[in-house]
Amino acid sequence: MTLLEQLAQYIVSGITLGSIYALIALGFVTIYNVTGIINFSQGEFAVVGAFVAITAAQKVSLFRGQAAVGLEWPLPAAILAGVIAAVLIGALLYRAGIQPARNASPLSQIVVTIGASIALRGLVLLAWGTDPYRLDPFSAGKPLRLLGAVVTRQSVWVMGLTVVTVVGLYLFFRFTLTGRALRASSANPGAARLMGINIQRMGLLAFVLSAGLGALGGIVIAPITFMTYDRGLMLALKGFVAMILGGLTSPVGAVIAGIALGVIESLAAGLLSSGYKDAFSFVVLFVVLLVRLGGLLGARRGPALERAGL
Repeated sequence: MTLLEQLAQYIVSGITLGSIYALIALGFVTIYNVTGIINFSQGEFAVVGAFVAITAAQKVSLFRGQAAVGLEWPLPAAILAGVIAAVLIGALLYRAGIQPARNASPLSQIVVTIGASIALRGLVLLAWGTDPYRLDPFSAGKPLRLLGAVVTRQSVWVMGLTVVTVVGLYLFFRFTLTGRALRASSANPGAARLMGINIQRMGLLAFVLSAGLGALGGIVIAPITFMTYDRGLMLALKGFVAMILGGLTSPVGAVIAGIALGVIESLAAGLLSSGYKDAFSFVVLFVVLLVRLGGLLGARRGPALERAGL
C-alpha cells in the first residue's frame, strides 16, 4: 500500500469515527442550547442504546449468567428498542434530576448529569458485566474501495446516518413549530415564556432528542467496534471536545469539529502511535481553549457562560 493509499485509509477511518463524535456532540449542543447544561451522561445514552439493541437482536447472558435473553428481533426493531430505551432514560433524567434542580446553579445541574453518568455506568455493568459485545453489521457484502482506501459497508451507514441526522435536525429546527419553539427557548427564554412556550417542556424535549442521537451513535458504531460498559465515558469526552471546538452552540460547528477530531485521531494513530490517539484530542482542546474560548467558528456564548460572566 502506497503512502497516499495509507493516508486515504486513515482519513476514511477518521471520518467514520468522527461521525460518531459528531452525533454525540449534537446531543451536547441540543441540550446546552435550550437549558444551558452540559450533559456529561450523553455518552451513557450511546452505551445503553447499543446494549439494548444488542440484547434485542442476539442471545445475551445477563447478570453474570443468572438470566439469558434470546429475543433475536429483526435489526430495525432492535435498533428502535435501543433508541426508545435511551429516550426514556433521557426523559427520566430530566424529570427526576434536572427539573427539580432548575433553580440551582448550572454547575450543580452539571454535577447531577455526572452523577447520572456514574449511576448508568454501574447499572450497565451490573446487567451486562465487563464482557465486550458487538452488533451484526447492518448490511452484508464486500467492502468498497475509494481512492485506494477500504470502506466497510458499516462505515457507509455511519457517515450516511450522520448526514441524514444533520439534515433532519436542520429541517426540524427550521420548518416545524416545535423546532422553532426550541430555538426561541434557546435564544431568549424570557420572551419565549411570554409567547406561551413551555420552557420546561422544551427542556424535556431537548433531553429526549439528545438521548436519541446518542443512542443512534452507539448503535451504529457497535458493528464496527466492541461495546463495553465503560465506553460511554470516552465517547462523552470526545463529544464534549467536539462541542467546544465547534463553538459550544453551533450544531454545524459540532459536526465539523467531530469529523475533524476523528481524522486527527486516525492520522495520529496511523502515522505516530495508537497510544497518542486520545492525547491528541485533548491537546487540540487545550489549544483552542487557550486561544479562543468561543471555539473555532466563534459562536456566541451560551446562557450558562453568560450567567457565569465568562
